[in-house]
Order: sequence, then C-alpha cells, then structure tokens
Amino acid sequence: MNEMLRQTLSFSAAMGTFDGIIDTVSAVHAISPLIDLLKSHGKLIMVGAPDKPLELPVYHLLMGRKLVASNAVGGMKETPEMIDFTAKHNITAEIEVISMDYVNTAMKRLAKNDVRYRFVIDVGNTLAATKP
Repeated sequence: MNEMLRQTLSFSAAMGTFDGIIDTVSAVHAISPLIDLLKSHGKLIMVGAPDKPLELPVYHLLMGRKLVASNAVGGMKETPEMIDFTAKHNITAEIEVISMDYVNTAMKRLAKNDVRYRFVIDVGNTLAATKP
C-alpha cells in the first residue's frame, strides 16, 4: 500500500474521534479536515496566526455542535498546567532544531512552504541542529 493511501485511510478512521485539537499552524491551511476529526461538542483551538483569513466551514460546526476558539498566549498560570498535561499524556511536538547560522535558510524554506515541522532555534548550541 502506498504511503498516501495509508495516510488517507488512517485519517478516515480517525474522523469524529478527537475531543479537541490545538492547531499551531501559522500558514494558511484548510481547517475543515481538522473539524471533521472532532467528536460532537469537540473543540478546535487556534493558536497559530496565519497572515490571511482562513475559510470557516460553519455547516460542519453547526451539525456537529463543534467549537472553534483561539488564544494568542497563555498566561503564567496556564503555561505550567499545559506542560504538566502534555507530560501526563505523552504529547510531544514534532520539530526541526536549527542553529542560528541556519535561520536565513529556514526563512527561505518558510517562503517556499518547504517546512514539515516547526523550527526551533538552538540559541545555545546545545542540541543536534540542522546544519546550513
């Protein structure tokens, strides 16, 4: 089975199974597939900031009694609560660690939409980073 078909089947099997999704994508993207993954009364929380408006499929929200909300930044109280929650539930982020020397290349990759994961800049050079 090819990779795209396998991913499509996995996505289909997951539809209607999520209580909530935290969307951190800062690029313009379709949110309808994410809403389809939510259970009835599920919540899609937007924390990314795309530079253009996203299309909001209101019908999907109404029929599933689903909610789309946003939050620009968590406060001092919420930050440790979220870290504890992610640790408890083994929730991790898929990232690409880059060095300071790679930042200009990373910006070019962002402009070309050639990014699979969120970039994390290793300012202290303490992690294994992508080389320029």
